Amino acid sequence: MLLLTPPTISYFHERLHSSRRDPTLDWPMTDLSPDKLAEGFIWYAAFLFSTTCHEAAHAFVAQRGGDRTAALGGQVTLNPIPHIRREPFGMVVIPLLSFFLFSGGMIGWASAPYDPLWERRHPRRSAWMALAGPAANFSLMLLAGLALRGVLYFSADLPTTGTPSLLPHTLFVVFSLNLLLGTFNLLPVPPLDGSTGIMLFMKENRAQRYLDWLRGNNFAMAGLLVGLVVFREIYPYVQALAMRILFF
Repeated sequence: MLLLTPPTISYFHERLHSSRRDPTLDWPMTDLSPDKLAEGFIWYAAFLFSTTCHEAAHAFVAQRGGDRTAALGGQVTLNPIPHIRREPFGMVVIPLLSFFLFSGGMIGWASAPYDPLWERRHPRRSAWMALAGPAANFSLMLLAGLALRGVLYFSADLPTTGTPSLLPHTLFVVFSLNLLLGTFNLLPVPPLDGSTGIMLFMKENRAQRYLDWLRGNNFAMAGLLVGLVVFREIYPYVQALAMRILFF
């Protein structure tokens, strides 16, 4: 599950001076101005593209490692349609509803299928598959950050207050969103990618025992709740560090 909160209008400049600003969610959302709708479109487009890249990376690495389950489902692609067909609520319905209900907040999720028998036979390959999703997000974050630095460098007339121009604002959304997705999904709690990725550091027999424990119990809801609590504590520091690197 992915918790996404769009920036305020003066996001660029607030983030330079405050790394622990907690957004408030007003229910229901009453601002349906053209600016807010445009903001929602930017965030949803970034969410759709970033999530598609995340799941396509899972599917591609799994295919390279010998599991064609996701590939046979058409998910080794940057076309969002196969991913939407698999998770229509998580990729379309819930993100859009949450944006309009929670003052610009956006919640969504996606998934890629895999063969559990393949995972057990090849735990290290499965770990690489799991880490491919966050790696895709951090790659997009890096590209967006570099592009944003270039745009800001060559845009001396960028306003210091009010609504930022479209290109830097969109790049900043992509940067922020993928930093969030990559960091959150790396947490080593089920059902997040980090819970499988840590098998990369285990010997095969230990990894198989770990899989027996992990898949033999329904830890998804408890793990997600723990992940959200931990994420809320650590993410402001990750975000502040990324912002300092980006702007200084």
